[in-house]
Amino acid sequence: MMKYVFTALVMFATTAAFAQNRRIQNPNNPPANNQAKDTTSALTKALKNAPAAAQPVKPGKKDWSKVRPDPRKSQDHFMIELGYDNWVGSTDSMNIKGFNHSENVYFMYAWPFKSDGRLSLAAGVGLGSSNIYFAHQEVVVNGNAGVNQTLAFPDEEGGPHFKRYKLCTNYLEFPVELRFAADPTNMDHTWKFAIGAKLGLMMSAYTKGVDLVDVTGRLISAYTEKESSKQFFSIAEFTPTIRVSKGVIGFFAQIHANPLIKASAGPSVFPVSGGIVLSGL
Repeated sequence: MMKYVFTALVMFATTAAFAQNRRIQNPNNPPANNQAKDTTSALTKALKNAPAAAQPVKPGKKDWSKVRPDPRKSQDHFMIELGYDNWVGSTDSMNIKGFNHSENVYFMYAWPFKSDGRLSLAAGVGLGSSNIYFAHQEVVVNGNAGVNQTLAFPDEEGGPHFKRYKLCTNYLEFPVELRFAADPTNMDHTWKFAIGAKLGLMMSAYTKGVDLVDVTGRLISAYTEKESSKQFFSIAEFTPTIRVSKGVIGFFAQIHANPLIKASAGPSVFPVSGGIVLSGL
């Protein structure tokens, strides 16, 4: 009897131990006192714990108040303008033809703005000359020794006339400009813009006729005739200007704001000019 009881106890203990071992090995029933096994891969952990990517830093605006032009580079101190000229408001009695041209030379000095080195105010002094050509016509600037009270433009189409004839006006000018340079440290290559005006005083006005010919164009006399007088012209001039350049070469345009001929001496005409400017000297 004792033999059977002992055998039963051994079988019970063995069955209990086997069941306990299966419970421990069952992944769905982890031990109460042990942590669940971490199955996350190392790569996933690294990506999860990696610091956030740094955001790109936007470059700030350049502080142009701290930028000054290179003193070794030209600041457009010396300017040369070569332009094509004409008169706005000319009448049918004015037979303007030919290559009307102007040549202007200025020496200027610029003062950069403290708040923005790209901006500057410039002023200077120079000489301006305009040449207007007429065909089969004269311009009586001397008033026939005081006989004419107005500026006369006699037509010589059917008779002797000068082969080449022009009216030349010369000014002492004082230009003033507000300037903008895209890169004031590289004036020889950057874009430059300027708007301003010229204040001028007429120094002389004269006509010049070369080679007198007949109605057929045959030469009558090879000589040059000059007449000079400012009596019919406005002595002072006010001329708004604009200039656009890339480096040393650019373009300019200007127009007289006041008439060239006095109101009591003839029609109101306004000289206009545009052309090439050299400003990197």
